[in-house]
Formats: sequence, structure tokens, C-alpha cells
Amino acid sequence: MATMESLIGLVNRIQRACTALGDYGGGDTAFSSLWDALPSVAVVGGQSSGKSSVLESIVGRDFLPRGSGIVTRRPLVLQLHKTEGRQEEYAEFGHMPRRRFTDFSLVRKEIQDETDRITGKSKQISPIPIHLSIYSPNVVNLTLIDLPGLTKVAVEGQPESIVEDIEKMVRTYVEKPNSIILAISPANQDIATSDAMKLAREVDPSGERTFGVLTKLDLMDKGTNALDVLEGRAYRLQHPWVGIVNRSQADINKNTDMIYARRREREYFATSPDYGHLASKMGSEYLAKLLSQHLESVIKAKIPGIISLINKGIDEMEAELDHLGRPIAIDAGAQLNTILELCRAFDKIFKEHLDGGRPGGDRIYGVFDLQLPAALRKLPFDKHLSLQNVRKLVSEADGYQPHLIAPEQGYRRLIEGSLNYFRGPAEASVDAVHFVLKELVRKSIGETEELKRFPTLQSALAAAAGEALEKFRDESKKTVIRLVEMESSYLTVDFFRKLPQEGEKMGPTPSPGDRRTSSADRRNPPGSDHGIPGPDRVNLSDPLVDRYAEAHFRRIGSNVSSYIGMVSDTLRSTIPKAVVYCQVKEAKQNLLSYFYMQIGRREGKQLAELLYEDPSLMSRRQEIAKRLELYKAARDEIDAVAWVR
Repeated sequence: MATMESLIGLVNRIQRACTALGDYGGGDTAFSSLWDALPSVAVVGGQSSGKSSVLESIVGRDFLPRGSGIVTRRPLVLQLHKTEGRQEEYAEFGHMPRRRFTDFSLVRKEIQDETDRITGKSKQISPIPIHLSIYSPNVVNLTLIDLPGLTKVAVEGQPESIVEDIEKMVRTYVEKPNSIILAISPANQDIATSDAMKLAREVDPSGERTFGVLTKLDLMDKGTNALDVLEGRAYRLQHPWVGIVNRSQADINKNTDMIYARRREREYFATSPDYGHLASKMGSEYLAKLLSQHLESVIKAKIPGIISLINKGIDEMEAELDHLGRPIAIDAGAQLNTILELCRAFDKIFKEHLDGGRPGGDRIYGVFDLQLPAALRKLPFDKHLSLQNVRKLVSEADGYQPHLIAPEQGYRRLIEGSLNYFRGPAEASVDAVHFVLKELVRKSIGETEELKRFPTLQSALAAAAGEALEKFRDESKKTVIRLVEMESSYLTVDFFRKLPQEGEKMGPTPSPGDRRTSSADRRNPPGSDHGIPGPDRVNLSDPLVDRYAEAHFRRIGSNVSSYIGMVSDTLRSTIPKAVVYCQVKEAKQNLLSYFYMQIGRREGKQLAELLYEDPSLMSRRQEIAKRLELYKAARDEIDAVAWVR
């Protein structure tokens, strides 16, 4: 199964791609928004609810702008990445991907500056999100979306509609069925008046998607507490309430260290007479872990639906591109020559990627040198060749008549069952190389400058190359499966002819008269651990050891394991040869062969459709092509994560 980091990282990468291509929810109603389908944690709270302090406590850094009025005027997609060891903490912005910020005061300034680039110096708000990634050993893998604070009154410099505008923006995030709502309310105010809980109840009346957070517990009137809320009596949710103790304004002014503030928060709950019994489930650190685990489980549950949406969207958009029509030219001969030149330019760049002139082809070698051996090492041979399974298969193969000398049928069943496991890595290698070739086709089309004027021809080339690659993949899969099946159809005889000689070296086989153990004892020998231990565990020369006893089955399992190891080494060498011959070599020589045949049969009008450029249609075509690229990139991202399962 994919790790938590890869699942949350998958959503992070797709979210960044969505923003880069202009998809951040809503917008074009012709196609479903991929952004809206992605699970996310939306942070909601009124002004002065302690929302910024909660986020900074989770991160362990001061990095958010502060001030009076509406400070957060654009959604902030905050992606936290846990690093190992003592690596220096740093931050990266989606709009500045190559710059690392280690000074978090500069992070605060850049958030302000980037907000002003879109909204100006006014108090206006914008739905275009800012992407911020923070890498630190003091965080958990988590993605949070910080939204503008809910307000009731417009201040000077803001339009009268600002209250409604903010609520409308926040609603677009929290209304999504895949959205997790982090509703933040101050404990020193009546929960019934909480703006965050009011909105959460409207969009999530059952409380299934809402996590309630109470801040400022230390600022409540003396003699009062928030146990009715935290224990779910005053306001019940499906998930537990979490109490937070933020830094005071004095702490903020003194730049109190966040790690120290976390420790002080733990001490507060541990020593509190009101909340001591809840201490293990209170605080910003517990909240972060709780959200991370829940986000992972939601992503796991939503992945099939996201894949379905992506595939449906790709089908709809490709159909829409066809529906928009094709450009028409005049001279059929010139059209054909232009198309062939464009194809040759693309083919040249594609071959450069494969041959090393451009980056990308080395990833194919990585499949053979890293991913295939790793997949082979992970095959569950230990379970298949456990003592219990060996005894079971050998006994079943004997039927009513136990074997006399060597259990050949048992050996064959064990070997055939083991060889079946090789199908998975073999097919996965084919799919991985197919993925690389598809990516190289996409890159090559994008790098072919001459093609950029003709999005229709780009689509035709990509489709033709995709169809060809699919055929090469199918043939490659048939070939590698044949390699596995050949190993099953004829076993290497010389390997097994050595076994009786090795058995003689170990000592004589006991005569039937020396077999003094009962059938039950043989099936459950004392000290059996259902494994295949080394030879020091059993004295094979002991005349009291039965051929059907534990040592006999261990030797069978060990022999089969050795044979499978030999086959594994063979397939590790032959699978890459078959994949390169069936996929890489064919892609270099025949990627567009069928496409050339189709072009040669087309008439002038049909050729013109590939080259026509109409300003209005081109604008629409480019818009759809961008979204289509996003969906295909998202599908490839999901395929890439599937490899680590």
C-alpha cells in the first residue's frame, strides 16, 4: 500500500498543478473541477479566533502575516513535509519553486507581497490560492488550506460586500464533500455564537467532516472551563474536540520560540485540574497527528472516485476537442509535406530523449536496475515456502499414495506456484517503461517548437503515439509472460539431478522400520516454527528422522527456494531484453508508422483540418488542452504512486 507521505504528497502535487493551470475550484462548468475532487483540510474561523496561532503552532514557526482587520486575503495552501534527521527547516512557494526560504520572516513578507500582486494594496480578497511548502523534522505530513477569517462588518477601505464575499469564498471550500473542516472557535466566547461552527453546521449538519478546535482555554474566566464542549456534551461532532493553548500577545511580541510554546502547552494540559484527564488528546501536536491520519484515510477512500473523475474528464475533453473542428488549408500537397515535417521534428526529439541527447531515457534503465530487482526481492516466497505450506502442497500432491523416493509432483506444485509470483514484477516493468515512453512522448511534443502552433496536430500525434505504445505494451506483456510460462513449462533438469547426490552427502535415509513417529507427530513436530531454517536446526543423519518429518519438508522448501533464486536471476536478465526489444526499439522505429499510413490516405480537406488555426476556436482549444494536460498529469501521478504499493 502507498505510504502516508506518498498519498498526501500525491494530492499536493496535483493541487499545485491545478493552480498552475488555473483550476482552483468553480470556474468552467462544462467540466468537473479536479481541485474540488481532491481531499483537503479547510481551516475556518472568525477574526481573532486564534486561527493563525493554531497554524503556526502546528508548523512550529512564525510565518503568517499579522495585523488588524482581514490579514488573510487569499487562500493559503500550506503543505507540510516531514524531513528526517536534523535537516535545516526551509520553505518554498509554488510561484517561486527554485528558491528556498530559511528565514521565516521573509516567508511572512512574501505571503504579503504575493497577496498584493493579485489584490493590490486594497483590502480586496482573491480566490487564487498561494502554495507554500514547509520542510521540517518538527511537522507531520499534512496539507491545510488557510482561508480568510469570517467577519461581520466591513472596515474602512473594504467594499460593503466584503462580508458576503468572504463567506462565499469559504463556502466554496467547505461545501465540497471531500473537504475536511477545521473549525476554530475561541473558548472565551459562547460556542453558540461561533462563526466557524455556524457555517460548519450548515454545510455539514451531521458533523462527519468537521473537527472542532477550541483556542484560548487559558483566557477563560476564573472558575469556568470548556469541558462541556471538549467532551461533546454542548456541541456533538463525529470527531473529538481538541483544545489548544496559543501563545499570548506578549509571547508573540517577544518572539517566544514555538518549540518552547509547544512544551508549555503540554505542561498546561498535564497540570490542569480541569483538563488533566484529557491531556493526551489535547494540544497542537495531537491535532496535527489526528488531522494527518484522517486526511490519509480520506485520500485512500477517495482515490477510486478521483481516478473515475479523471478518466471521465479526459474522455469528455478529448471528445470536445474533436467537436471544435479542424482547420482547413488550400494546397493538399503542401499540407501533407508540412505535416510530415512536423512529425519528423517530433520523432527526432523523441529519439534524442531515448538515446541520451535529451534527459528522460535513463529512467528506463532505472526501471531495470532499481525497480525490477526491488520488486523481485519483495515477492512473498517466504510465505509460499513456509514449512506449513510445503507440507500442505506436498501432501496434497501425493494424494492417497505417499511418494516413495522424491515428491516430484509436490516439487512441481511448489515451483509452479512460486513462478506465478514473477508475473507481477514482469508486467509492472512493462507498465513502468510504458509510463516513461508516454511521458517522453508528451515532453517531445511540448519541446517541438514547430508543433506549438497546431494543437490539433499535437493531439493527433499524441493519440497516434499513445495507440502505438499501447500495442507495444500489449506485445511486451505477452512476451514477458511467455518468459515466465517457459520457466514453468520446462524445469532445469540438471539442477534437480544434483539433489540426490547432495542428499547422500547428508547421510543415509532412515529405513521404514526406524520411522517411529506417529502421523500426528510428523504433521506437528515439536518446536516447529513453520519456517525454513538452516541445516543446523536438524540433524539429517539421525536414523530416527523420518523422510516425512520436519527436516524432509525443510529440505524440499530449501531446494525449491534455491531453484526459484536461479530463475529469478534469469528473469532479471531476460525481462529487460524483452521489454527493450518489444517497446523501446519498436518506439524508436515504428512509433508513427501507422499514423503515416493514415495521413497518406487523407484528402486535402482532411489534411487542412489538422493545420487550421481559428482565433476563437484556438482559444477554446487551448483552454481545454490545458485542462486535459492537467488530468493526464494527475493520472500519471496516481500511476506513479501505485508503483510503491
